[in-house]
Amino acid sequence: MNLNELDRVEQDLEFITFSHQDALALGNRIVQYARENNAAVAVHIERNRVPVFTHLMDGTSEENYVWLFRKKRIVDHYSRSSAYIEERFIQSGASHAEHSLLPAADYQAVGGSFPIRVKNVGVVGSVTVGGLTGELDHAYAVEGIRLFLLGK
Repeated sequence: MNLNELDRVEQDLEFITFSHQDALALGNRIVQYARENNAAVAVHIERNRVPVFTHLMDGTSEENYVWLFRKKRIVDHYSRSSAYIEERFIQSGASHAEHSLLPAADYQAVGGSFPIRVKNVGVVGSVTVGGLTGELDHAYAVEGIRLFLLGK
């Protein structure tokens, strides 16, 4: 996806409100979507930087858990999806790990973490998916949010 497409997806997937109960329902929806597609993912959701949902499906590992936090810190820092930040650096001819001044051990601009943006409020949290490729992690986070917002 290019930056315009990534930006449009972020703007389209805006919440009206976001509660702890919403985090539980969203996390469960992403896990259900992964099961429907025979995938194993790790999911972590935060609201105001407080963990409100974490689940590692069978087939994931501690490594996936560590990557959740490396990607979600990108959203915390930039208030943009980790895929958007990854693409922004790529398009500028740079790499986030080498040119961002943030420690690569703690920050990875790889797809999979997505901002939870509430209308008229802004970014209030993040949903992060790990265990697949960065592109697929991003796709699962996006589709999970889309299905949740559609009430499916």
